[in-house]
Amino acid sequence: MELRQLEYFIAVADEMNFSRAAQRVHVVQSALSTSVSKLERELGVELFNRSKQQIKLTPAGELFREHARRIIHSARLAKDSVSDYLGELSGTVEVGSLISFGALDVPRALGEFHRTYPFVQIILRLSTSGSMPHLSAIANGSLDLAFISAPDRFPTGIDMRLLAEEPMFFVCRPDHHLAQRDRVGIIELAQENLIGFPAEFGLRRVVENAFTAAGITARTRYEAAVNDGVASSLVQHGLGTMFMPASDVSRFPDLRAVPLQPEIVWPIYLAMGGPAQISPAAAKLAELILASAPRPRNRSTSQSS
Repeated sequence: MELRQLEYFIAVADEMNFSRAAQRVHVVQSALSTSVSKLERELGVELFNRSKQQIKLTPAGELFREHARRIIHSARLAKDSVSDYLGELSGTVEVGSLISFGALDVPRALGEFHRTYPFVQIILRLSTSGSMPHLSAIANGSLDLAFISAPDRFPTGIDMRLLAEEPMFFVCRPDHHLAQRDRVGIIELAQENLIGFPAEFGLRRVVENAFTAAGITARTRYEAAVNDGVASSLVQHGLGTMFMPASDVSRFPDLRAVPLQPEIVWPIYLAMGGPAQISPAAAKLAELILASAPRPRNRSTSQSS
């Protein structure tokens, strides 16, 4: 069994698609398929159930995946430790990303890190089901760092640092009946047809939690999973209204952004493993991201359980 076989297996297990997995690890699909099949023969079990429509992990594959992740993570830490000993920071840092970083200038931080440590490769991973799955990936070692939008839990063993928080605004067309208000309360928005991200996304949870606290239910009629640009276009065409972080509202001057009372706050955290789990390169990147983040407003800057 070779480390590369484990890497190919993990890529397929993450993507659930041989073609996308091959692109991810930069090999032709036939080579990846052959490697996974050889691994299955060596283990004497099928790791995937294959069909024309989709592939799924078998129970044996699920069990093997957790051990394979630990092996790969340990191998990376070993390699990175030697590079650090030799005085040349190198290796790979895999980072769980977000659709929107709000007021955080993440590209600038990553660019600064790359200029300082040019031999470290940074890989951004975006989850289509929100940022919360990044926490499991931090725990099992498949991610080094992750940006988490409005977390609903703080798992044991994962260090969660508050990077930024900002108020949300109610966004509507200029001819909306609330457009000229100085502030608007959640209760007044009970009948609004809202446009938002899918339910698993932090921005959506923050809004729906505020509605629940007010004793009403948010009516999200449209889900725009790509970005605020898609959602704002739906607002402009009269299909509904939406909530947007303060840092984004200036990008849409044709819409009206109304402050909320009481204020709804959207937080972003940086998640990472403990000192024994994090590589020297990931630790340096985390340090730079934390140093470049705006100061959170009147809240603790870290939380771990």
